Amino acid sequence: MEPQQQQQAEQQQQQQKEVTGENLVVVLNAINDIKLETRPIPEIKPDEVLVSMRSVGICGSDVHYWTAGRIGHFVVEAPMILGHESSGQVVQVGSEVRSLSVGDRVCLEPGVPCRRCAYCREGRYNLCADVVFMATPPVHGALANFVAWPHDFCYKLPDNVSFEEGAMCEPLSVGIHACNRAGVKTGSRVLVMGAGPIGLMSVLSAKAAGATTIIVADVKDDRLKIAQQLGASHVLNVTKVNVAEELAQKQIVVDITIECSGAQPAIKSAILATKSGGVVVLVGLGPPEITLPIVNAAIREIDIRGVFRYANCYPTALELIASGRVDVKPLITHHFNVKDVVKAFETNP
Repeated sequence: MEPQQQQQAEQQQQQQKEVTGENLVVVLNAINDIKLETRPIPEIKPDEVLVSMRSVGICGSDVHYWTAGRIGHFVVEAPMILGHESSGQVVQVGSEVRSLSVGDRVCLEPGVPCRRCAYCREGRYNLCADVVFMATPPVHGALANFVAWPHDFCYKLPDNVSFEEGAMCEPLSVGIHACNRAGVKTGSRVLVMGAGPIGLMSVLSAKAAGATTIIVADVKDDRLKIAQQLGASHVLNVTKVNVAEELAQKQIVVDITIECSGAQPAIKSAILATKSGGVVVLVGLGPPEITLPIVNAAIREIDIRGVFRYANCYPTALELIASGRVDVKPLITHHFNVKDVVKAFETNP
């Protein structure tokens, strides 16, 4: 064997070296029943890497599965590991992987599609019917010491991006995709309904995309204050004012509304507040059926577009964070050890 070939063989052997240690996982057994368990370290497939998890965010969907046991038609029918906003360090590499090495710091995109269907081939893989998505029944999530994941859905973190910021690429990708679907561009005037984490990520994404006016509406003043700190030019408390009437009175025109609450009154306000010929994108998921002023939307040619997760947004999210154009650190509110997971879920940010 040539020296170079021998060196490559030794490196590959090192990359596939067996990993030892305790694999603590956070398991949702039933409604309001989260427990820590020890499970075997996952065995990787040839196209996968094994990641030692360093930072995992708790999403609203994790909390909803914990308190309700379901989201829409996704029902927890068996014990499931939670968590899908994640980052960590590669500790083992599959035999077919060439893009990553042991020691690489990565964030994990939690939705892996089939790669073969029409949606995957046209780049809209978030619509793939066979997508495997972390912590969506029956797929296990990332709240574990070790996770095996396809290498092409793991993205290297730039040196100036922390593990916590890497985990935040997941909710930021939702905001980026919402802005892409809405067509936010330089000079856009954007209304964001709902100042929860996804609403605030939409504010950051709209600002990065060039929006010059960003209005945020919510029911809580503390969230609206954060929205202002992140770049909102106007904030409205919907318990005190009618959004559409207030904007009309102030002569503020809205080209695009990003609706992030899923609440019927908010979606109605989104339609009424958006200018004729404008766009409303629906990000928040609420009741499966609601009543809307659909004739108003029709005669004013308002485009209503759905948003489901994201596609091809992780590289952009990483670039925005690494370049400093988006700062997600103000949205990182708490840090917990995995052993304090129940306390973490009970904490209201």
